[in-house]
Amino acid sequence: MSDQDNKSGNQNQLNIELSEEVSEGVYSNLAIMTHSSSEFVVDFVRIVPGAPKAKVKSRIIMTPQHAKRLMKALNDNISKYEQNFGEITDHEGGGNQNIPMNFGGPTTKA
Repeated sequence: MSDQDNKSGNQNQLNIELSEEVSEGVYSNLAIMTHSSSEFVVDFVRIVPGAPKAKVKSRIIMTPQHAKRLMKALNDNISKYEQNFGEITDHEGGGNQNIPMNFGGPTTKA
């Protein structure tokens, strides 16, 4: 491999750093999504039974293009998960169905 080939190959690599704090993750059991013409906003919320308030634990803002790539990646990973562990059931009838979802824009619940 020539030096030129090696240099161009390195341009396609991206080193991603994951700090210890971020690697611990944040638990969320509700995602609230809003969007405008230029961005999607996903708020990850933790609901604790019996608590009068729920807190947004993390907010991610992304372009519509990135949101679509995320959706495709989630679909792919869910398919792989279900192949290994069985179908994920959605318990629509229980728990948190009475949570208000209107925060001033188009919303969905995930």
